[in-house]
Parts: sequence; structure tokens; C-alpha cells
Amino acid sequence: MVIESIKLENFRNYETLELTLDPGTNIFYGENAQGKTNILESVYLCGTTKSHKGSKDREMIRFDQEEAHIRMKLDRDGSSYSIDMHLKKNRPKGIAINGVPIRKAGELLGLGNFVFFSPEDLNIIKSGPGERRRFMDLELCQLSKVYLFQLSNYNKILNQRNKLLKEIMFRPEYLDTLDVWDRQLVQYGERVIREREKFVGRLNEIIGEIHQRLSGGRETLVIHYEKNVEPEEFEARLTANRNRDLKLRTTQAGPHRDDLCFDIGGMDIRKFGSQGQQRTAALSLKLSEIELVKQEIKDTPVLLLDDVLSELDSSRQKYLLDGIHDIQTLITCTGLDEFVENRFEINKVFRVSDGVVT
Repeated sequence: MVIESIKLENFRNYETLELTLDPGTNIFYGENAQGKTNILESVYLCGTTKSHKGSKDREMIRFDQEEAHIRMKLDRDGSSYSIDMHLKKNRPKGIAINGVPIRKAGELLGLGNFVFFSPEDLNIIKSGPGERRRFMDLELCQLSKVYLFQLSNYNKILNQRNKLLKEIMFRPEYLDTLDVWDRQLVQYGERVIREREKFVGRLNEIIGEIHQRLSGGRETLVIHYEKNVEPEEFEARLTANRNRDLKLRTTQAGPHRDDLCFDIGGMDIRKFGSQGQQRTAALSLKLSEIELVKQEIKDTPVLLLDDVLSELDSSRQKYLLDGIHDIQTLITCTGLDEFVENRFEINKVFRVSDGVVT
């Protein structure tokens, strides 16, 4: 799969922008705060319906404007697709595929697959559990519409249950309705847990070899899925925790409290690893994500690298660049030195300066 072109109107700092992309490597270079990352964000948003930064729609609309448009053309297996995304300040986004509006944003997922890699991802190991859950969910939602449905329903019911826990304090008669929400929470939560379990298992089949190469054969990395609760025990845990949940007014058990542990030789590197070990593990994780997507969709994803090379030493730069030669890649950077030094093939170069791309 490749992106053929992208067109922006009133997105972030771009009034208008139209780009034709190469199927290979596309470099966007320039000083910081010129709009390079905004281009990658628009691609990811148009392909997945979500900003990689978690930004709300209204935050991505150009200052003093009420709406923004992103239009992207894809080629997948020789078939051309056009995605038109309409962002509005006070209403849900509108999306059309080949000119036909879709009712739910989830209908877009699966048309393409995008892997975003930013400097923040290098801190995913030492960040909080929320970032690691977000990593799992962003990729799983692209790979599986069923997972997207289960997760979306789980989160809606979780929010409703938490709202009810707060209301019961003032309306005790609502207590009897808690069982209804619990049954639904368990129904969707069990499936979320099982899908995450499979996902981590597939990652482990890939990440070990990649990390050994990155570490020069010195380290073996294993990911452990730290489930907050086993799926078959979820219902019993909710019942046992009910009084505590009512007291704290929030749900204490469920996949919304899951985490990932990164283990090197029996050591939890989230807590005890050096910064170098944590960053190498994060790079291994992203490279494994790319390989997993290839295996799952029998195609290549589009890779978006946002100023990552400047954060890596020369050996890791080379390993990363060597591993992406067969993937359409959009890279932002402040200069081209790393590519020249690594003799990396560049297919198209764009200079970005104050919202102007040449």
C-alpha cells in the first residue's frame, strides 16, 4: 500500500497544501516548528481517524477557521481509493471513501495501515501504563475492526459504570442497575483481554530476534502482558470489588488497567533498565510492529518517522534505515546528514519553512 497524494486545507498551520508522494522514501526537512510534523499527523489522522498525539479535532483546525479538510489518495493492490476527511469545530468529523460518506469512523480502518514513530515513542518503556495500552490499542484497532468494536463498547460501558458509581451516592436506588452494566463490561472486557493476549504473543515471536541484532547479541527481550484481571475471573472480581468501587466511585478492575512489562534477563527494564536499554527496547518494539503488520495484512504499512533519527546513535540509525528500504516512508528531520552518512536512498525531498513546502 502506498499514499499517492495528500491535500490539506486549513489544517494546523497550512492554509492549503498539495503533495504528490513517492512510493519510496519521502524526506521533509527544515527547522523546528515549521510544520513538518503536521504533515505526518494529517496522514495518520486521515488513515486511522485519530491524531497520534491524541489531539481533538478542533485543535487541528487552523486558527480562526471553523473547519479543515484532508484529502488523501491511496493505492492498494492496484486499486485506487480516495479518503476525504472533514474536521469541524463543534461537530463530529465527516469521512467519505471514494465520494461515499461512511456512517462510522471505524469503517475506514483496514483500508490502510500506518505505523507512527516519534521521539516520544522512545520513552514508551519508562512512561506510564496508559501509553503502553495506547500502543496496543492503536495497532490492534487498525488490524481488527472486531477489536475496535469491542474496545469502543468496553470504554463506553466503563464510562457509564463510573458515572453510575458517582450517582449512587446521591441516588441509592440506582444500585440495582449496576448488575446490568457489570454483565456488559465483562462481555466486552473479556474479549479485549484475549485479543491483547494474542497480540503480545505475536509480538514476542518477532521482537526477540530484532532486539538481539540491535543489542549486538548481548540481550534477549521478552514482553509480558500484565493483565489486571484474568478474563474468566473478571466478573467475580467486579463483584468482590463492588464496595470498594462504590467508595472510590471508579472501577478498579478491568483491561483499562492493563500494562506491558519489558524483560531483559529477568530484569524489568521499566524500573531498572538504563536509558540506552529502554530506548533500544522501544526501537525493537516499533520495528516488530512493522513486521507484524506485514505478516497480518500481507502488505506493507506506511511508516511515519517524526524526527526519530536525531534521537538514535549511528548504529541504531543504520539498523532502522536498513530495515525500511521496502516500505513507503515519510520522514521529518532538520537536516540530511544522517542519510548521506548512511548512504540511504532518498526518493523525494521536501523543504518545509513556515508552512510552505517546496
